[in-house]
Amino acid sequence: MSGVAFDPAKFVREVRSEVTKVTWPSRKETLVTTGLVFGLSALAAIFFFVADQVIGIGVRALFGVGF
Repeated sequence: MSGVAFDPAKFVREVRSEVTKVTWPSRKETLVTTGLVFGLSALAAIFFFVADQVIGIGVRALFGVGF
């Protein structure tokens, strides 16, 4: 190493100092955000499922296969 000393005690003090600066979300904010993630994920899954089905029908109609 190029003259860098590691002081574990100083590292722990700095980490604790930084953790106190973090703004933690409330339980309600966490639940609302989680619900939105699940809801939007489900919406995206439905959208892509429908888009895939429509494209599949179009391809099968175009090539005359599977009807």
